[in-house]
Amino acid sequence: MTDLTTRLKALSSANEFLEFFGIAYDEQVVNVNRLHILKRFYQYLHRAEGLADLDEIGLFSRYRALLGRAYQDFTTSNAVTEKVFKVFQDAQGQQHVSLGSLRESLAQRRAA
Repeated sequence: MTDLTTRLKALSSANEFLEFFGIAYDEQVVNVNRLHILKRFYQYLHRAEGLADLDEIGLFSRYRALLGRAYQDFTTSNAVTEKVFKVFQDAQGQQHVSLGSLRESLAQRRAA
């Protein structure tokens, strides 16, 4: 395990990751999207090629670029559009229920 890996394991929040890598960020963007940013960072790391061949400085630079990209995704978009988590992916095919059918269903439940 590298020193970088050990240091990364000690980080727990999106803010800590961004600060560790020296990435300037808007607190408001992070407050709304913190889990989405970290999940997207993980996705980018998972898909990245050639990481095993990099030394610690190279890894730091590559991780920094991928985290910056993950953060940037949410400065120009939002969680619903980016669909990082399964709940948002599943919501794409969601069914719409009319207010009238909800009222009718409620009336039927009250009558029962």
